[in-house]
Amino acid sequence: MDSNYTTISNNSYVDLQIRDDPQNPLPQRKTHIKLHPLHEVENFIGNGQSLDDDDQDDFDIDDYPLVSKKKTSKDSGIYGAVFNLTTSIIGAGIMALPATMKVLGLVLGFILIIVMGILSEISVELLVRFSVRFKASSYGEVVRFALGKPAKVLSEICIIVNNAGVLVVYLIIIGDVMSGSLHHVGVFDQWLGNGFWDHRKLVILVVVVVFLAPLCALDKIDSLSLTSAASVALAVVFVVVCFIVAFVKLIEGKIESPRMTPDFGSKQAILDLLVVIPIMTNAYVCHFNVQPIYNELEGRSPQKMNRVGRITTVLCVVVYASTAISGYLLFGKDTESDVLTNFDKDLGIRFSSALNYIVRIGYILHLVLVFPVVHFSLRQTVDVLVFEGSAPLSESRKRSLALTAVLLALIYFGSTMIPNIWTAFKFTGATTAVSLGFIFPSLVALRLSQSGEDLNAGEKFLSWLMLILAIIVSIVGVIGNIYSLKSDSE
Repeated sequence: MDSNYTTISNNSYVDLQIRDDPQNPLPQRKTHIKLHPLHEVENFIGNGQSLDDDDQDDFDIDDYPLVSKKKTSKDSGIYGAVFNLTTSIIGAGIMALPATMKVLGLVLGFILIIVMGILSEISVELLVRFSVRFKASSYGEVVRFALGKPAKVLSEICIIVNNAGVLVVYLIIIGDVMSGSLHHVGVFDQWLGNGFWDHRKLVILVVVVVFLAPLCALDKIDSLSLTSAASVALAVVFVVVCFIVAFVKLIEGKIESPRMTPDFGSKQAILDLLVVIPIMTNAYVCHFNVQPIYNELEGRSPQKMNRVGRITTVLCVVVYASTAISGYLLFGKDTESDVLTNFDKDLGIRFSSALNYIVRIGYILHLVLVFPVVHFSLRQTVDVLVFEGSAPLSESRKRSLALTAVLLALIYFGSTMIPNIWTAFKFTGATTAVSLGFIFPSLVALRLSQSGEDLNAGEKFLSWLMLILAIIVSIVGVIGNIYSLKSDSE
């Protein structure tokens, strides 16, 4: 049969144009769709950038949208994504790391910081790969694709409990440092003496309303890139000051010999060892923010997001190891569960008082800037769970503000009831943190690999290793927490 159509050669491409009718001219408009030959890989990226040699080897057409999207000012670059992901990781957990060194010893503690960072990075890369493959826009979605809706709901509950617990810890630290606690003097007391600022609940309420609420009201995580960069800078200042003080005291011979290995000499020491590893796993959990950060990444691709994850991991390992070692060297056996509270006393060097203020106030500002990044994923997850099927939260400003107000109120009340950060981290570390950081990503990878998705032998081994270790850590941590509470009550 004759045909009026001819084939289009492989080297050609088609631009979709608006037909111009001389009788009824249309206003000039730009078309946003352009079809390119698939072999021209360098032109098949959303922002028109070319791929380097490494990316071309890993290029997969399924990893990219069918319709290219123009670059906008709202997209986040690599450094903005690194700052947001780093801010998701470095928060209150860093304050508990020197106390973990007191339990584990310097050698084992240092090794675990590195190992946990590497395993966390591997789990993030697995999560990114399958999120992109199934075009999942959130952590819960990729879990649903792999494990079904009940698992999705469970993962979202874990995110809510974990993030809410972390934000409660932030407020506890802010209250303890600024207005004081039972055994420590607050910054306001040292500056102004006794007054209404001694009331911890009032100080926290003012911080929530005046500083945190405006930042949490922002509806795009990329809007927080600048505050995230500032928060990372403040964390680095904290680490540098701790390191310098510890180094000076070490040179002057004012530091006691630290423990290098764990202590197995008493029942309490063994109980502490059981609960301290889950606390360390809590330090690297950022997986709930991986999808939102990836969605706003400029020219996004799995390879580019993996670079973000690797840069972030290296930065966090350096910051964590420096803080844990220097904090433990400074305070030794007197290291508190929240090392920030140790900085209310003389450090034994010149300018001790000024350095104490710099460390404490600087880190409080860091927590204020970290708070909205963690709150963002908490609000998104609550919205998906409670208002399933509704329009996206970014399209409903009223719902976004209402959720923000309710969540801030609940977090504030939680901060007035939980006694200290060690209690919060012990339980979230052994349950929700381990699940989000290691159990769910491993299950997703192993389940989808059985469905024909590519997962090589090494990746399968690492997935099984992470899953088994995470389950052991979770069980041992929960048992240790129960025995620890029982011992405290006795």
